[in-house]
Amino acid sequence: MDNKTPSWIDAKKYISSFDKNQLIALVGDLYRLSADNKIFFHTRFSLGQDPLEPYKRVIENAIYPSLEDDEILNIEIANKAVKSYSKAIDNPQGEAELMVFHVECGNNFTLSYGDIDEEFYDSVLDMYEQAIETVQELSIDEQKGFRERLYEIMESASFIGWGYADGLSGLYHKAFPDKF
Repeated sequence: MDNKTPSWIDAKKYISSFDKNQLIALVGDLYRLSADNKIFFHTRFSLGQDPLEPYKRVIENAIYPSLEDDEILNIEIANKAVKSYSKAIDNPQGEAELMVFHVECGNNFTLSYGDIDEEFYDSVLDMYEQAIETVQELSIDEQKGFRERLYEIMESASFIGWGYADGLSGLYHKAFPDKF
């Protein structure tokens, strides 16, 4: 008996022998298997009104939970939502939107509830840096709104500790030496 863990290569061997109807049936099974798969398909094929909405909902619930309702802060789930969107579709503008939204939620969480911890701020700073890098890939016209939002995040965080405010400022001014 082979103790090797199966991989995509192993699965691909079987899938490559499927006819069109078998492939459609398999994809249908995957679609029905989980809510995440449905969201993936809807995003990949641009189905529905706003493909960003389900990802934004996950991000907001994870990184800006209502502590009064005993919801739990989970920045990893917010990060995963951004990655899941990126895997579903190649849309830098959509990715920038989710990244900036992620940072806005994290920033608003700390403005609402007070100082968090170094790990939280490091994670939000990492996403801010990724957002800046993604925004810089966009056309100048597409950048304007994002630059304004990134600037507002930086400004609103001026009194937050753990090096967070300085980190935001350093990243912003390095990327955008001229004000929008």
